[in-house]
Amino acid sequence: MTEALWFAFRGDRLLVLEGDEPRVPRASVPEELGLETSFTQPLGSLNGSPCWAAEVPEGVEAPEGAAFVDLRAIFAAVDEEFFAVAGRAKQVVGWHATHRFCGRCGGVTEPASGEMAMRCTRCGMMHYPRVSPAVIVRVRREDEILLARSPGFPKGMRSVLAGFVEPGESIEETIHREVREEVGLEVGNLGYFGSQPWPFPNSLMIGFTADYAGGEIRPDPDEIEDAAWYRADGLPQLPPKVSIARRMIEDFVNGAGI
Repeated sequence: MTEALWFAFRGDRLLVLEGDEPRVPRASVPEELGLETSFTQPLGSLNGSPCWAAEVPEGVEAPEGAAFVDLRAIFAAVDEEFFAVAGRAKQVVGWHATHRFCGRCGGVTEPASGEMAMRCTRCGMMHYPRVSPAVIVRVRREDEILLARSPGFPKGMRSVLAGFVEPGESIEETIHREVREEVGLEVGNLGYFGSQPWPFPNSLMIGFTADYAGGEIRPDPDEIEDAAWYRADGLPQLPPKVSIARRMIEDFVNGAGI
């Protein structure tokens, strides 16, 4: 059997090999690693190697030479391709762990044949992985960019604004609402930037640019610790390079000729 890269999660923690650079173990089957697994799912490939997600029950210890670590703790040290596969594995494992029983009738679920879904053994309802759309928006005012700090950020870090799409809401409506609620500003001239799957916990980040259209910064104390305008030559600590937020900020810097 071909050796694969195993993205094994115990809860929210990924099994990585000890060393200077985060790496996941290779094996034909997880038993070769001395791991007990309760669920496995193929993920595609990374640099030509097949990849699998695996769910490891709580209480199972990491094999010698490896450790379970929070994905957030290493995502600044890995490249975008690795992070994308690890993020997908985290979401797939999390979906399986939270869909053991049917949300409609309470029946036990089982993996459906031929697709990524859990089927209720009692009523037959299909449960698919949940993806939550969220907008992330870069607001610009002439030669300045709006950056804000949320309470959960690492010390000193600022980023662009983001928020989840609510039921019945368009992406454009979400952008206007989130910017207004979080910092009290109005925006216009919306433009699509790009998207990125984001595994904290199961989001699809949809990036837009926007121009400042009015208002004074008034941070929502429940969401934002502070927010301010920054020039390209005076930016604070930024999000890791694997994030779409960082790409959006770097695009602003490049446009400013810095």
